[in-house]
Amino acid sequence: MDDEPKNVKELLVEAKDASELLVDLAYAAVFFDDEELAGEVEKLEERMEGHLRRLRTLAVLAARSPEDAEAIESVLWIAAAIDKIGDAASDIARVVQADLGIPNALRADLRHADEISGRVKVREGAPAVGRTLRDLSLPTETGMWVMAIRRGMDWEFDPGADTVVGEGDVLLFQGPEDGVNLIRELAGAPPLPPGPAHEAPPLSELDRAVDILVEMKNSSEAAVGFAYSSLLFNDRALAAEVATLETRSDILQDELESWVLRAAPEARDPDELRGLLRIAAASEAICDAARDMTWYVEHGEELHPVVQMALEETEETGAMVVVEEGSAADGRSLKELQLSTETGMWVLAVRRGQRWIYRPRPAFVFQPGDRIVALGPEEGAPELEALCRARRDSLVEPLPS
Repeated sequence: MDDEPKNVKELLVEAKDASELLVDLAYAAVFFDDEELAGEVEKLEERMEGHLRRLRTLAVLAARSPEDAEAIESVLWIAAAIDKIGDAASDIARVVQADLGIPNALRADLRHADEISGRVKVREGAPAVGRTLRDLSLPTETGMWVMAIRRGMDWEFDPGADTVVGEGDVLLFQGPEDGVNLIRELAGAPPLPPGPAHEAPPLSELDRAVDILVEMKNSSEAAVGFAYSSLLFNDRALAAEVATLETRSDILQDELESWVLRAAPEARDPDELRGLLRIAAASEAICDAARDMTWYVEHGEELHPVVQMALEETEETGAMVVVEEGSAADGRSLKELQLSTETGMWVLAVRRGQRWIYRPRPAFVFQPGDRIVALGPEEGAPELEALCRARRDSLVEPLPS
């Protein structure tokens, strides 16, 4: 096929994008208890493995001397870490396929994760009908990414900018909770009702186990984002944060196993708790793989230039922006700025002084000098920059050459 990647850089781009999509789709399959979607995760993982096998072959063929082999080693190391992420995502999907059982509380609680998944059917006469994803600018207008589109019995995963939305399409999306009703409006669907306002009952043992798993999900997704960003910017501080997340994930897995054992007597079907344990183990494996990926950066070793070239060409762009005094972001919170829905950029972390704050919450208030690391669509980076600068010159740091 003409569209198949032909060289190491293209294969690395495909594998990187596929690994992130696999993690998102795997958690979505759990959220929707969708066995068919879980099966599609398996197929995508097999395709990614094919790309990685081809990448390894080309890398070996390119090494004509010991120096070449040493230079290409970092590419193979990162490819191995990407492969581990795909394997872990596949393990999450198998929980649904094996019908191990997932507590209903898990699906309800996943709505409170940092990024939530949703799906909506495009109604007749909806504003989105007949328009391309580029025209709709969903990431910058709603903060939402379309992970897949289902038409009848067929799925289109990771649709491109030229994909036209049609009546009856089912959009599988991910993003901040604030953007859900925005994308539903474009699809001609009624808004979701607000959640119950009454005080939640005391947490049960199972509730605590589920809460820990949600934190593990957030940590694993953040670790992957940090890992790719550390490679893109060759930033040892970001690599160190991946190590912190990996250590935290180990602790969370131990806590979750303890809570699951305590929750067994109150579970209607104790066997359903196996699903929690499997997902926790896979989430921890994703953190481990992210840590592996950052080894070269963490130890100050040189990366092959093709790694950065590949990361610069992926669908999400990375940006480092400094908040300047007097800018629109100065003194305002993430919630007030609505960064995700207004720019499509997702704030991965903020460095304040010598401390990193990862996945800042909506109430987080920016201060002058804060360094924001964000991921999102290419068109969102200038909008984020404009919010953070008080003068006309750019504060987005150029990517290292």
